[in-house]
Amino acid sequence: MKRINLTMQISIGMVIGIILGLVFGPKIAGIQLFGNIFLRLIQMAVVLLIFGMVIESLGQIKANQLKKLGTKTAIWFLVTTVIAAVLGLIIGYMMRPGAGLKLATLHANGSLGKAPKDISTIVLSFFPTNIFEALASGNVIQVIIFAILFGIVLNRANTAGKFDQVLELVKAINGLTIRLVMLVMKLAPLGIMALMAWVTATNGLKVILPLVKFLVAFGIGSASFLIVLFVGISWYAKVPLGGLINGFSRIMLVAFTTTSSAISLPVELADAESRLGVGKAISQLVLPLGMALNSNGLAMYLSLACVTLTQMMGLDLTPGAMVQVVVLALISCLGTVVVPGGGLVALTIVVPTLGLPLQTIAILAGIDWFSGMFRTVLNVVGDTTTAIAIAADENALDRTVYQRQTATKLNLK
Repeated sequence: MKRINLTMQISIGMVIGIILGLVFGPKIAGIQLFGNIFLRLIQMAVVLLIFGMVIESLGQIKANQLKKLGTKTAIWFLVTTVIAAVLGLIIGYMMRPGAGLKLATLHANGSLGKAPKDISTIVLSFFPTNIFEALASGNVIQVIIFAILFGIVLNRANTAGKFDQVLELVKAINGLTIRLVMLVMKLAPLGIMALMAWVTATNGLKVILPLVKFLVAFGIGSASFLIVLFVGISWYAKVPLGGLINGFSRIMLVAFTTTSSAISLPVELADAESRLGVGKAISQLVLPLGMALNSNGLAMYLSLACVTLTQMMGLDLTPGAMVQVVVLALISCLGTVVVPGGGLVALTIVVPTLGLPLQTIAILAGIDWFSGMFRTVLNVVGDTTTAIAIAADENALDRTVYQRQTATKLNLK
């Protein structure tokens, strides 16, 4: 008998929780305690995990690769991720998936309702004065800024292997932390069931409609982002748009159906070379690096989720909070969490930082499998289009593959 995967278990837990909330009503509201315990168990390890993953990702890149192609790759990752995050905000405000629902018994506790800060104060707050204080308080932005700098220094200082032991120690700690998070994630179906039972018991079935609207908004945002990427890369790399889309067809199909960037990677590597003309040296550097450091789909998901949840709370993001959302979406993609339910784990980073109640995560957790379809497609397409752009810059793009694809289609006709 085939084992049900974790995301499906979470979806089943969500359905059971909704049924329990509707059947028993306020009598079952006390079950929230079990859901809150689950969320705290996730929170206790996630800052350490992100801290270590960023250092490991940057520290193990070969120095010559980091210098030669690293800058170009980082710029493309940065640009596409920011576009995805900003597009998520725009779609959220245009479609307003969370509007019309005011969650009972939940209150924001952070800076959402405060007066907007000036841009210099916002930027200054990203940089820590004490890394231990940032770790203790769970200030994710400050922790990641320190981790990025530490990872770069480790990379530069370790060219002769002098600090291999430090890198191996970081990898070992990351491995153990991932095991811890995976252990906690086994409780996710029960935790989400408890939280959804409580949410439904206190708010009723009206909580379902925003979930459908969220998925529609995410689908429209994903389609818009893909159009921007394909048109932009077609122009930049001087390749035919039709051949580009045809070359991506198998990659997108595998990504959409498996909801796994790791499973999609072998197909990406094969099709990037044979169907999209990317040189092997470029694809073998950019695509694995993209899986670790770049996640356009997650960036859009997080920004759209933040807009949706604030709308459910009857609030609006201040300009300062919007900047925070984009920055958090960007840096949450560094060292993408390689555990089941990674989208859920990422939400536990962003939501508390914005001052939103942690329990609101449960509302979107139940549809994480469907969200994962869109996230994965955007992730793999973003990585592969970056590889095409860099190959074009480095004269390592074989454009004849597009001509062969066009000729094959004409022969078939």
